[in-house]
Amino acid sequence: MFVCRTLFDHGGTLKRLDQLSLGWRTHLIFARFDGQVIERADCVVVRTPANPAFWWGNFLLFDEAPRLGDAARWLRRFEEELVQPDPRVQHLAFGIDVSEPFEMPADFVAAGLVLNEGSVLQLAPHQLRRASLVDGFTVRPLRLPDEAALAIEAQVASDAGKHEPQSYRRHREKMMERYGAMSRAGWGHWFGVFAQSSMGEQLVADCGFYADGPPSQRTLGRFQHVSTHPAWRRRGLCRVMIHAVCRHGFEQMGLQHLVMMADPHDVAIGIYESLGFQRGASTWELERKPLSERR
Repeated sequence: MFVCRTLFDHGGTLKRLDQLSLGWRTHLIFARFDGQVIERADCVVVRTPANPAFWWGNFLLFDEAPRLGDAARWLRRFEEELVQPDPRVQHLAFGIDVSEPFEMPADFVAAGLVLNEGSVLQLAPHQLRRASLVDGFTVRPLRLPDEAALAIEAQVASDAGKHEPQSYRRHREKMMERYGAMSRAGWGHWFGVFAQSSMGEQLVADCGFYADGPPSQRTLGRFQHVSTHPAWRRRGLCRVMIHAVCRHGFEQMGLQHLVMMADPHDVAIGIYESLGFQRGASTWELERKPLSERR
C-alpha cells in the first residue's frame, strides 16, 4: 500500500485529503487500503494496481468543475497517470469534488464522457430508526473468502445485464478479494441476509461496511454495493439489513458517523432515508466505458 499525503494547489485552491467532501473522503478508504492515493499539482491520482479494470479504483479527482477547453488536458493527464503506467486501464474516470451542480462542457460530451451524480447520505447514532427482522431470515457477516462465491452470484443476478456479464463477474470477484482482505485486517465486514429453509441458507441480499482504518484509528464507516437478489425484492429485506449493519457500526465498531452513497433518482434512496439517513452534498463523476463494453 502506498499513500502520499501532501498538499495540492492549483488555481488558488488549496485542499488537503482530509478536507475533501465526505463522499470522496470515504471513497478513498478503499484505495488507502490496497491502492495508491497520490496528490499532484492539479489533481489526486487514485490507482488500484491489483484491479486496473475497476473504474472507480483508477481515476483522477479534481476539486474544480470541468470547463470548456479542459477535456484535452484532462484526457492527457489520465493517459499520463493511469494508462501509461498500466495499459490494462482502458476506461476514463474523473471525480469532481465541488458542491454545486454544473453542466457538461461540449468537449467532454464529444469525448464520450457521461456525468453521474451521487447523493451522500449520513447517519449519526441518534438518527437511526427501527426496523424489525422478518421471520425466516437472518443477517450476519459472510465468512470470507469461503462464502465469497455466494455474494458474487447474488451480485451478478442483481446487476441484471447492466454490464457485460463476464467482465462484471470478474470485477466482482476482484472486489470480493479486496473486501475479504479488509475484513481479515479488521476494517469491517461483508454482510448478508440469509433465507432459512429446510434446504439450508440462501443469500438473498448483501452489502459491505468498512471503516476508515483499523480499530485504533477509525472514525467513519461507509457502505459498499448494497444489493438484493431480484427474486427477493420488495419484502423489506434491504431495510432490515441496513438497519442491522448500522447497529453493528455504532455498537460493535464504535463509529459515530456512517456514510452511504445513492443515486438520487433511484427508489433505494427512500429506503435509506426511512432509516434516518440525511442527504448531504452530492458527488460528481465523469466516466467512459472501455470500448469492449460499449454497446
